[in-house]
Amino acid sequence: MTFAANLLRAYRPADFDAVITCSFPFTHWALRRPANASPLQIFVTQNGDWPAYADNSEYRTFWCDGLVCTNPDYFERNSARWSCTVIPNGVDLGRFHTGADERERLGLPTDKPIVLMVSALIPTKRVEDGIKALSRMDGAHLVVAGDGPLRSDAEAMAANLLPGRYRRISLPATEMPALYRSADAFLHLSLLESFGNVFLEAWASGLPIVGHDTERLRWILADNSAFLCDTEDEGALGRSLTGAVAAGRQRNGVAHGIDRFAWPNVAMQYQQFIESLLQSR
Repeated sequence: MTFAANLLRAYRPADFDAVITCSFPFTHWALRRPANASPLQIFVTQNGDWPAYADNSEYRTFWCDGLVCTNPDYFERNSARWSCTVIPNGVDLGRFHTGADERERLGLPTDKPIVLMVSALIPTKRVEDGIKALSRMDGAHLVVAGDGPLRSDAEAMAANLLPGRYRRISLPATEMPALYRSADAFLHLSLLESFGNVFLEAWASGLPIVGHDTERLRWILADNSAFLCDTEDEGALGRSLTGAVAAGRQRNGVAHGIDRFAWPNVAMQYQQFIESLLQSR
């Protein structure tokens, strides 16, 4: 809300052909400030698509010229009402790529397989389920990059179930590519994400990915879906984790298929969508 208030002081609608936000309601309202020349209003469903289809409370005020759907099911739900397109999120392949690990510099064990979770410590991310799953594997070390209200609960569970095999780490964004390259497998246990940029970062870094098997995630990962499973099934999750750790990280070359999500390709799709809306205005 305070960001939107400051935005209003600087924002001059006539200066722009289009404005884009994924934030509702305050930034969305600010960008729709009445003006003689109003730019196109583009909304991105990065944080969910409910503003585009809900009719209760403040959602009744939602309006856009174009809706960027970050997955096909958002498109299917909203295409009859709004001008929509499907554009995935992207990843910076100049930062996230295969290569040598940096375990020693990051203070990580050099003699154990590492499973990485990049996740807030909140209930929907199911980090505690990850701890339980790793406890049923011999030797694997769990590294969690993130923080949140369940930090103490997770650390207490790990002290009991994963003594000496758990580490929570907080790193600046500049160090995240090195952290991905220092793992053997990536684990993410949210049952559903609007998109999940962490999947792209792990994929670009060459990591096999263990996640909850959904049509949306299979659409994102395509041929890199080998270790998706019903993560609520302990046996299935254990088998996928074991397989992913055994497969290990790709250390050289460009991860197959990740070019589809390179930011220049994603940016081109945004440009084409905005140009088409301007031409039909």
